Amino acid sequence: MMKNNPAEVLDDFYKEATETVASPFIEDATVLNMTEAICRCNANKAPIRFLMSCLLAKICHPEVDIRKPYTGIEGEDSYSGRLYDETYIEPFIHKYELPCNPTTAYLTPAFRNMNRLLTPDLVLEGRPKEVYANTLLLLDKVHSSLFAPDALLKEILRWLLVIKTEDKQRMEQLLAELKPTDTLPLSVEEIVTLLRQHLACKHSSRLPVLIVAAAYQTVKGCIGEVNKPLEAHNAADKQTGAIGDIEIVLNDEDKVITCYEMKDKRILKTDIDVALQKLSEHTPKIDNYIFITTDVIDAEVEEYAKSLYEKIGVEFAILDCIGFIKHFLHFFHRYRGAFLSNYQEMVVAESNSAVPQPLKEAFLALRRVAEGDRRI
Repeated sequence: MMKNNPAEVLDDFYKEATETVASPFIEDATVLNMTEAICRCNANKAPIRFLMSCLLAKICHPEVDIRKPYTGIEGEDSYSGRLYDETYIEPFIHKYELPCNPTTAYLTPAFRNMNRLLTPDLVLEGRPKEVYANTLLLLDKVHSSLFAPDALLKEILRWLLVIKTEDKQRMEQLLAELKPTDTLPLSVEEIVTLLRQHLACKHSSRLPVLIVAAAYQTVKGCIGEVNKPLEAHNAADKQTGAIGDIEIVLNDEDKVITCYEMKDKRILKTDIDVALQKLSEHTPKIDNYIFITTDVIDAEVEEYAKSLYEKIGVEFAILDCIGFIKHFLHFFHRYRGAFLSNYQEMVVAESNSAVPQPLKEAFLALRRVAEGDRRI
């Protein structure tokens, strides 16, 4: 029988965590270190939501075994952790903008379709290994009643609040350091180098989308075309109804005329065939379908793309991401500063699941270095 309303439990715990953010809810130093390590792991944030869902279920249903968050596990004390994750944890982290994954942890490889008891000897698929090992250890400690589940959940929320505050302060500091007005604007080649460095950072797959979108936002008043609002980084085209990562329309109209699809790998003929299938289900017909890649362009695939115009009346093209933006910036040379500002604004505004906090900070730091020698 449910002991508490899950949504109310989360709100009450959040309020308590904000009021005592400087004071841990758990005295055990080992547990504190494990909890902090899980919350601070930028490489993999799925365990945070996983733990929160298990703890919330245990708090609301004390009779369940916290190590059994799958209904496929034998016994009457199993439960659906995914139900708690998607029904209560997800809206909660969006409501308070907590540094967690925006989507369920239960579809990640480590936590998908488990059918056995989650004990410390289990080796979960994923990296870093230590994060998963700590997650299982914490579940086991709660099961052994070494500390209460509500204390651990509050401690997780406390660390998330600490990290959120730290992230905000670092971003404000980095942005403040970019505000001096006595600097010579970066040249096109310097901006291209900056973007190349940013693309070389880890977890940068969203950046080509932002580069192209920022380009259109910069010159929309000149060319009479603009990109539609971007869909979420992890949103599938089938769910959104989009035919690509960026859809371009004429100003004040809704008809898509050009579509961009971004790939951080080599474009294959099968990628083009998938696009053709999407276009066959889309009306009215668009003018251009453009692939942007950060990898090399295969000549045979490029020729295949070119051949489609005579067959279906839509131009297909495969462009190198850096080459595309380099040409754009030289063509619209006087708008290069506006482009850089738009790109920075988009990077900073993206969710941390699409552009992780370290990647945001990396751009601001790289720009500061690039502009460091440009003072007049």
